[in-house]
Amino acid sequence: MEYSQIFGWTATILFSSMLLPQIIKTIKLKDTTGVSISLFIIYFLANIVAIIYALMIKQYPLMIKYNLGILTTIFYITLFLCFYWQKKKGKTTKRKSD
Repeated sequence: MEYSQIFGWTATILFSSMLLPQIIKTIKLKDTTGVSISLFIIYFLANIVAIIYALMIKQYPLMIKYNLGILTTIFYITLFLCFYWQKKKGKTTKRKSD
């Protein structure tokens, strides 16, 4: 295997796993306070543009990396919205009972 391939696959693994600590923390704490949803939206859009590029140059490590980036970002945005609405619903319910 060439060095370029080793670097490509290493970057794929690292970039694909970079959101996992935040996902795990969010699930454990069930709290998204302090997390910028804008970061994830920009990251999602960047992955879409980059996957088009990877398809054009036919680079499989990049295709995998950007697909995984898209999937983990969609998962996190969904998680963010679920906890956000759950928290908001709890505040609304609390006000009604007061």
